[in-house]
Amino acid sequence: MPKRTEIRIAGLGGQGVVLAGHILGKAAVNDGFHVVQTQSYGAEARGSAAKSEVIISDQKIGFPMVRKSNVLIAMSQTALDKHLKDLKENGVLIIDEDMIKKIALVKARVFKVAATRTAETEFKSKMYGNMVMLGALTKLTNIVTQNGIEKAIQESFKGEAGEKNVLAFRAGLSLI
Repeated sequence: MPKRTEIRIAGLGGQGVVLAGHILGKAAVNDGFHVVQTQSYGAEARGSAAKSEVIISDQKIGFPMVRKSNVLIAMSQTALDKHLKDLKENGVLIIDEDMIKKIALVKARVFKVAATRTAETEFKSKMYGNMVMLGALTKLTNIVTQNGIEKAIQESFKGEAGEKNVLAFRAGLSLI
C-alpha cells in the first residue's frame, strides 16, 4: 500500500463502524505506523449515518482528513451511495453483500463480504459484523497485520468479549 493510506469505514449507527476505526487505528500504531482516526455520526446514533476515517502512514500526517480514500468499507446502501464518489480510481471497495443490493459502476477492486450474515450465523449477533469486516480488510490489503489487530482487540475488550471479537475477526480472514 502507499506510504499514506486513507480508509473510510461507513455504515449506520449501531453497526460498529466507529469502533472498527478505533481498532484499525490501534492496530496500525501496534504495527509502528503514524495514525489519525476521526469519526462522525448522526445525533440519534443508532440507525443514522456513521463513518470512521483512518489515515495510516509511515511518515507524520500533516492533514488529518480523508480526501479521497484508498479503501472504502461500506456496510449499508446509504453509506455506499454517499461515499463511493470519494474512492480513488483503482482503490479497494469492500461491501457487506447482504446490506448492499446495488453497486454503481466503479473503477475499483470490489470485494463482497458476508459480514453481517457471518456475524449472525457464527456469533448469534449482528454486532460482530464490524470485526468480520476488519478481518476481510486485513486479508485483502495487508494494511495492518493480523497480530496488530488481535492485540488492538484485546486492548479494547476484556474477557469473553475480547475472545469473541478476535474469533469474529478471524472469521473475516477466512472469508477471503
